[in-house]
Amino acid sequence: MNFSPIVLFVYNRPWHTKQTVEALQKNDFACESELFIYSDGAKTEKDIEKVIEVRDYIKTISGFKSITIIERDKNWGLADSIIDGVTEIVNKYGRIIVLEDDIVTSKYFLKFMNESLEFYEKEIKVWHISGWNYPIKNKCPNDVFFWRLMNCWGWATWKDRWAFFNKDINKIFESFSKSDIRKFDLENTGVFWNQVLMNSKRKINTWAIFWYASIFMNNGLCLNPCISFVKNIGLDNSGTNCTKNKSLDIDILNQNSSFSFNCNIEENAIAVQEIIKFYKLNNSFVNRICNFIKANYL
Repeated sequence: MNFSPIVLFVYNRPWHTKQTVEALQKNDFACESELFIYSDGAKTEKDIEKVIEVRDYIKTISGFKSITIIERDKNWGLADSIIDGVTEIVNKYGRIIVLEDDIVTSKYFLKFMNESLEFYEKEIKVWHISGWNYPIKNKCPNDVFFWRLMNCWGWATWKDRWAFFNKDINKIFESFSKSDIRKFDLENTGVFWNQVLMNSKRKINTWAIFWYASIFMNNGLCLNPCISFVKNIGLDNSGTNCTKNKSLDIDILNQNSSFSFNCNIEENAIAVQEIIKFYKLNNSFVNRICNFIKANYL
C-alpha cells in the first residue's frame, strides 16, 4: 500500500495536541506514515507561552516513519496555514491525510483513510474522505456512504481534486442559483451558506466552506463512514472554530478493522435526510454556531 503523509496543524493547546498525537501513535500504519506538523506562530503575547509548550512537546514525538516540524515565524491563522500546508504536501505526495490538534482518532483511522484513498483514487466523482459522521441513526447498507457535504474533522483527498480548491467568493456568487444555495445549505439549515456570506463581508476568514463549495461546484461527492473514526475534543470552546456543545459528541469510535466499500457512487438520500433532521432537531445548536462565529470573527 502507498501510505499517505499525515499533516497535523497545531497552535496553542498542549493538552489537546497530546491527546491527538497519542491516539494517532496507536494507529495501525502510524509507523509506516510520514508525519508533518505545522505549528502556527503566536497571535498575541499571551499565546506565546502555550505555543512554546506545544512546540517543546511535538519535538519529543516518536512512533512514525519520519516527523517533519514546520514552525511558522508569525501567526498565519488557521485558514491560511491549512491552505498553504495542504497544498504544499499534497502537491508533493499526490494524496494527504489531514488533522487538527483536537481530533482524537480510532486505532483504525489511518487504515480507513489509506484504504479509502487507494480504493477510490480513480473514481473521479469522489473528492473527499471524511473520518467523522454525525451522531445519526445508522441506515447505511455498507460501512460508508456518499453525500455532497465534506466534514473536516479528520479528512483526506488527492492532488488532482485539491487542485480545484478556490477561495474566490465572487465565483461562488456567480455560479450558485437559488436552488443551488438551498441544496448547498442542506435545505436552508442556515449553517453553510451563512459562512459564505460572512466570509464575503470579512467577518470571518475560514477555509473549509470554500473546499465544500469547490467540491459542490464540480459535482463531487464525499465519502463518509457510517460510524465515526474520530472524536473532536475541541468542543470545549478552546478551538478557533468550535463552540462548547454536546450535540456533536461521539461516544464510541469505530473499531472495525475491515471495511465494506460502496461501489455505487451516488448520494445516499436517506443519510442526507437524517443529517438534515439532525440540524432541524438541534436549532439551538445551529444558532450557537452562528452566534459563536460572529462573536469571534467580527
